[in-house]
Amino acid sequence: MLELDKVTRYFGDRAAVERTSFYVEGGRMTGFVGVNGAGKTTTMRLIMGVLAVHDGTIRWDGRPVTADDRRRFGYMPEERGLYPKQTVIGQLTYLGRLRGLSAQSAQRSAGELIDRLGLAERSTARLEALSLGNQQRVQIAAALIGDPQFLVLDEPFSGLDPRAVDTMVEVLREYIRRGVPVLFSSHQLDLVERLCDDLVFLDRGRVLAQGSAHELRRRGTVRHRLAMSGPTGWLHTFTGVTVISENDEGGGVLLQLDDDGVVDRLLAEALRRGSVREFGEIVPSVSDVFREMTNA
Repeated sequence: MLELDKVTRYFGDRAAVERTSFYVEGGRMTGFVGVNGAGKTTTMRLIMGVLAVHDGTIRWDGRPVTADDRRRFGYMPEERGLYPKQTVIGQLTYLGRLRGLSAQSAQRSAGELIDRLGLAERSTARLEALSLGNQQRVQIAAALIGDPQFLVLDEPFSGLDPRAVDTMVEVLREYIRRGVPVLFSSHQLDLVERLCDDLVFLDRGRVLAQGSAHELRRRGTVRHRLAMSGPTGWLHTFTGVTVISENDEGGGVLLQLDDDGVVDRLLAEALRRGSVREFGEIVPSVSDVFREMTNA
């Protein structure tokens, strides 16, 4: 497990990351969510040792992380950092050697990743000759080579088509099944909600919340939808109920209840006035909760 404990990083007088604490457990995929400038990339660079921590501690398996630990971390930066004039197989093999693999092991590992990520036909092409999506696949392969014990991926799905996203997700799940912790950032909140075991909300360098998608969705404003055969104007004066909107596609009314105790009274009154076709909770999405917490 990787853990950040009250980590702070300044740029001049400004705290880009301030007393940030969260953890990434083994065998789980953690989504890092925040608007541009929230501190996600800075935090990932702190984890990787690209930037120095000014205060706080980063721990790996309960002890302060070391340079040797980081050599076993796979890192994909948001900005592509590969060599444009080098071939795909050549630079992945080179990066494998830097990770400590023998020449034979590095070439074998590079070849396996190239096949797995759908790049076999482009393995001898220079990076600059590839589409942006295929360049992104090579960048992902660079993070995965050398059997990393922890993965830090900054916007790994950017520029990928749906099929490539599915391939990438399956590859990451293979690492998850082996117990590797995975931390990745993305602005695609629907994808984060679908893929991740845990999420971390970051805003202005501080962690707002951490938990599973289910847990975080329950922190948002839960509303109810009521659809009935009779008129619904009476809901505007019903104690404990706020009408958010009326006459949606199904002819229902979107409501916000003051507390759970209102439900029984509301249903009893609705049944007295006509037949109830539908009544149920509308739990907000992760995107809705994030916007509610950050006013984004």
